[in-house]
Amino acid sequence: MEQEKLQELELWFNNYVSGFYGSDEYINNNLKLKEEHSRRTCQEMRYLIKTLGLEDNLGKVALVTALLHDVGRFEQFVKYRTYNDFKSVNHCLLGVKVLRESKVLEDFDPAQRELIEKAVEYHGIKELPKGLNGQHLLLSQLIRDADKLDVLYVVTEYYARYKNNPEDLIFELEFPDLPECSSQVVKATLAGQRIDYSCLKTLNDMRLLQLAWVYDVNFTATLRRIRQRGFLEKIIEFLPKTGKILEVKKAIFEYVDNRIGGDSQKERLQI
Repeated sequence: MEQEKLQELELWFNNYVSGFYGSDEYINNNLKLKEEHSRRTCQEMRYLIKTLGLEDNLGKVALVTALLHDVGRFEQFVKYRTYNDFKSVNHCLLGVKVLRESKVLEDFDPAQRELIEKAVEYHGIKELPKGLNGQHLLLSQLIRDADKLDVLYVVTEYYARYKNNPEDLIFELEFPDLPECSSQVVKATLAGQRIDYSCLKTLNDMRLLQLAWVYDVNFTATLRRIRQRGFLEKIIEFLPKTGKILEVKKAIFEYVDNRIGGDSQKERLQI
């Protein structure tokens, strides 16, 4: 893939997203959130590409995927005023629909186009489909990790702002800010399980789900970056100081540190 093609896609993305902004500042703020997230996800993808030694052409396909992975979010929020897929529409499938209807990938090699579309479709699901392999598996793993890295940055910044000034809320708050955590969610986190979004009842449940993302991280390089940036500590700081949460903290850090410590050699990919 030529560098020029990447630049064309960035221009298309800029023009596509700008068409959704209007006079509603609440919508504009939330659109800007996702626009900036998409760009930062590209930066996280560049980190993974470099760290894992991805070959050049597949690396460019990964960057395209990072830029376009949340392209369905813009239509979703303008139409439904929420990013909650359960209350609106599956943003991953909507993203694939946007890509196909816009024909933005029409000039791509069919195999590359399928790689990108499938990675966009799979980036937000609870677990990747069984039997996924080769470049399809790798690209889906890459975008899921890059996406998580930036979402963790976004939510830790957001939680800090919300704590300091809860009245100055310019983004959507999907769950009630109650002091408790659901026992089902705590139990799943302690068991090292991925948490189903439909189980969440409170804002603290969402924070636990975000901690439990470490169980779904594919590359040690991603976990290392999460640790270096202190995302886990920042999220735990906003959770209630109970015995169960202390158990959660211990379990999460033991898991992450064991995986990082067990990686005696720098990860490199040969695809």
